[in-house]
Amino acid sequence: MSALLWSLPGLPIASGGLLLLVRWRPAVVATVVAALTLALAVAAAATRPSARTMVFAGIESGLAVDGLSAVMVVTVAAVSLAVLVFATGEMREARFFGFMLIFVGAMLLTVTATDLVLLLMAWEVMGAMSYGLIGFWWRDPDRVRSAGIAFVTTRAGDLGLYLAAGCAMLGGQTFALRGLAASSWRDLIAAGLVAAALGKSAQLPFSFWLSRAMAGPSPVSALLHSATMVAAGAYLLLRTQPLLAATGWAATLVAWAGALTALLLGAVAVAQRDLKQLLAASTCAQLGFMVLGAGAGAVAGGAAHLVAHAAVKSLLFLGAGAWLTVLGTKDLAELRGAARRYRLVGVTFGIGGLALAGLPPLSLWVTKDAVLAAVRSPPLYVVSLGAALLAAAYAAKAVLAVWRPGDVQGRRVRVAELIPLPVLAAVAAAFGVVGVPEVFGGWSELVGGPDAPPPGAGELALSGGLACAVVLAMAVPVRRRQAIVPGRDAWAGWLHLERAAVAWVWRPLTGVAKAVAWFDDRVLDGAVRAVPRVGMAAARTARKPFETGVDGVVAGIAAGAARLGTLARRPQTGQVHTYFAQAAVAFVLLALVIVLVR
Repeated sequence: MSALLWSLPGLPIASGGLLLLVRWRPAVVATVVAALTLALAVAAAATRPSARTMVFAGIESGLAVDGLSAVMVVTVAAVSLAVLVFATGEMREARFFGFMLIFVGAMLLTVTATDLVLLLMAWEVMGAMSYGLIGFWWRDPDRVRSAGIAFVTTRAGDLGLYLAAGCAMLGGQTFALRGLAASSWRDLIAAGLVAAALGKSAQLPFSFWLSRAMAGPSPVSALLHSATMVAAGAYLLLRTQPLLAATGWAATLVAWAGALTALLLGAVAVAQRDLKQLLAASTCAQLGFMVLGAGAGAVAGGAAHLVAHAAVKSLLFLGAGAWLTVLGTKDLAELRGAARRYRLVGVTFGIGGLALAGLPPLSLWVTKDAVLAAVRSPPLYVVSLGAALLAAAYAAKAVLAVWRPGDVQGRRVRVAELIPLPVLAAVAAAFGVVGVPEVFGGWSELVGGPDAPPPGAGELALSGGLACAVVLAMAVPVRRRQAIVPGRDAWAGWLHLERAAVAWVWRPLTGVAKAVAWFDDRVLDGAVRAVPRVGMAAARTARKPFETGVDGVVAGIAAGAARLGTLARRPQTGQVHTYFAQAAVAFVLLALVIVLVR
């Protein structure tokens, strides 16, 4: 069983790494690996394996598949397979498929990790792969800049995960997610996890990075916005809901953050003229409902909304990507007639869009109400219901724009790009069955979490009726051949969140960094560099009075030795008679010495 569990994230990660080196038939290899990964995910969901290992001395870590992670591994693997099949129609590069497989493996590792150690490792790998995928066309400076902004923004939130891990270790040296609620450092741990999750899921105030993520290829957007990366933050909050509830403040904070993101980013989506930007803003808004579910204790509703949204959003992004490829535009005004020209793409896009709008009986209508049913605060419920109405508005805007009569021309959509669309559309339409009271109890038992009521008939009727009214209201301008909700600069510009982050965070931080760098270069480094200079000056000063005398003694000894050598060489003339004379003198002197001594 442990081999099955380690293979689940290991297969796509190893295959992706190998593709980056070998580059042999990447599209075929990636599709086969994704299919095998889906089979492993289904097997793991059925058998619920667990595995433990020692990652560092004294620190044990592991993987496990419980009810919630069983749902997630199947969702991640299934959506990944659909996206990779679509990608074979327009992508050829081994680097793309290698990054995508590693990205999928990191997400699978994230959802099966039972502790902060492996979770943090997977979190980092996923962030690095997202940078490579968003900036995939690296020769374009704008795309590279977008990848950098997205990466730095999510990294700012990721610091919270390091804070949580550090506090978990201080609070008892346990990193297990199940034990965090009992830690004496649980408030700081919760603060760190909330920051990391809000950053990854593009909630306020981090939402703007998701707009920048649109610089990547369409399959990247489809996967990143549905079952990976942004879903990781919502999943982490659903997984750690007992910790949020135990703090007494984190659950309320998370609930309001999700509701306000759903409301404000819903307005941003309504104001967009660009289809991919509309879908990106709607991702932030829909993730807000999942975050709201974690805060309100609706783990079952939040998990159901996550799965349904994964099918809906991957379907919508793949449809938008197909039109972008064949028509070369993502402008809503230029996409008039696109759904009529490409019927299969248009019909499936329409199903996904109407599901996103919350129209009965489609999936998000039920799953969203499963979240709202757990909200007990009237103000919070009003804000959330307003966000649901905005969801109907922006989804209707997208669907009506592509179904308006128009004359668009382009090449045929490739077969590989059409294959996953009907499957995703079926899930997007039918997954709301989990909200039926007879089914919802089993679903809640499967994913765990606190007991939460299923959506009531009155709530379903109210939200469904309001969503239908909003969609009909949005259709009126179409019948009158008017523009559908023209964009406003502030809303269309994502509330200027990026500009605010640059002005209030980035520039002050870089200013402080420059000041610290100046202090380091001029003061600290200057002091270090001054030490040898002073030493050398002192040495030169000390050398003059002392070294001169010492050098004089040494020079005198050397000169005396040289003089003695010169004197010693004089008798060595090489003339025999001279040597005889010297010997005679020596003998005479020796004789005199002997006589005198005796």
